[in-house]
Amino acid sequence: MAVITDEVKINNLLTRGVEEVYVKDDLEKDLKSGNVLRIKLGIDPTGAKIHLGRAVVIRKLREFQKLGHQIVLIIGDFTAQVGDASDKTEKRPMLNRMQIDENLKDYKSQLGKIIDLDKTEIVYNNDWLSKLTFGELTKLAEVFTVQQMLARRNFKDRYEKEVEISLREFLYPIMQGYDSVAVKADVELGGFDQLFNLKAGRDIQNFYGMKKQNIMLGKMLDGTDGRKMSTSWGNMITIVDEPNEMYNKVMEVKDEVIIQYFTLCTDRELEEVTDFEKRLKGGENPRDIKMILAGDIVTLYHNEKLAAQSKQNFIEVFQNGGVPDDVGEVTGAEGDFASDLVLKSGLITSKAEWKRLVEQKGVTVDDEVVTDYKALAINGVYKIGKKKFIRVRV
Repeated sequence: MAVITDEVKINNLLTRGVEEVYVKDDLEKDLKSGNVLRIKLGIDPTGAKIHLGRAVVIRKLREFQKLGHQIVLIIGDFTAQVGDASDKTEKRPMLNRMQIDENLKDYKSQLGKIIDLDKTEIVYNNDWLSKLTFGELTKLAEVFTVQQMLARRNFKDRYEKEVEISLREFLYPIMQGYDSVAVKADVELGGFDQLFNLKAGRDIQNFYGMKKQNIMLGKMLDGTDGRKMSTSWGNMITIVDEPNEMYNKVMEVKDEVIIQYFTLCTDRELEEVTDFEKRLKGGENPRDIKMILAGDIVTLYHNEKLAAQSKQNFIEVFQNGGVPDDVGEVTGAEGDFASDLVLKSGLITSKAEWKRLVEQKGVTVDDEVVTDYKALAINGVYKIGKKKFIRVRV
């Protein structure tokens, strides 16, 4: 496949969902040259599921792929053991090899939902990082200073607050930078919080006498709680969530991020996204626009039929007071407390939460309000709050 140098497509590549390009003029020149570029993205398997926030840069990787460039996906099976400190307010725990292997089990099938795996070079950084000698690492460490490391916002804040910083965390940018040398990257993609690590790749390539990679920083996606979407924080919508769950989670995001989600998470043309923005500003109910968004995302990772079913399920359950088709089930024995069985289901985290919900009339069983937090369990569908359901059998 020949490299596509269409200016409109290149401009869209360089701007949509992009926070910054470093160095933009150089990258634009390379994209218009007709040469095949090696586009690097590293992913540490710190969780078993890829979420929509992480998918933003993977989708950008797909854009490069469609223009005919060679994408190189680095699975950070070594760096995941070290832990990236970017945007972390405390020391990140090290993962062991067993945890990483478990997280990797389904990674390729998930990535295949976004990029063409047949045209993707997939490598694992354990193959070269585990072979670095202490002498080589010492030479690489000379490229950076302690002052540079402590100038990073998260390290600076932790240092001033006397929160522990491990020397291991200082090594992470060196390792990610060396990845760029190993795969001969022309461009590296990452989130805005990764800028220090991505620039480290330029420094280390320069150390080895290579042309320094350009950098593309993707915009950060808000999670369901308004913070950056993160596996660590659990505020995520994953690309393998079941259709109903995925649809419902999208419906839970704040109205203020609807346009952000259309831009970063869907294939809608920007003209359509602008139209949605005008409709919202014109007073149209955000729920109606959000239902279109949820349908787009479910269609993208599942299919149109399941998106339509998820929409109908949402209407029946959350607008008409129905019960989900895929409601979970928990079993117990006569004499069990309802609180114990609902706690067992995982829909609440404590009996104190159960008591509070009951006192606020936030629990029903088959549409009857539960008034006694010490009530025994009965057969029926319990609704916990506005959007949680569990079928109890005793």
